[in-house]
Order: sequence, then structure tokens, then C-alpha cells
Amino acid sequence: MAPKKAYPLRINADVLAAMQRWADDELRSLNAQIEYVLRDVLVKSGRVKLTQKVITEVKDEGLGD
Repeated sequence: MAPKKAYPLRINADVLAAMQRWADDELRSLNAQIEYVLRDVLVKSGRVKLTQKVITEVKDEGLGD
């Protein structure tokens, strides 16, 4: 995972308040919500390709005996 970089953000107070409410609804921190929204827009606009590996493990628990 790439290291995080601090960046000061100047943002309209109303936009910040709306983002905070959205973050609360999603159970995320405000910072995580802003990063999530930026990443989502970058992917949807085709500017960044993100791949996510999903690993599932199936265990035989002896069901059906």
C-alpha cells in the first residue's frame, strides 16, 4: 500500500458539513469519506484503474452428513 501524504484542504463549510454527515451515515471518518469519494470519481472517470483482490476460502465443515 502506498504511504499516505498529508495535504491541507481548503473547502467550503457547507460542503464540509455535508461530507461529515455522509461520513457519519457510512460509519467512516471524514478523511476516509473524502478519500473514498475522490477515488470513486477517479475510477469512474477512467483516470485511475484500481484493482481489488477478493480472496474467499471455502472450508468443508462436514455439513450434509
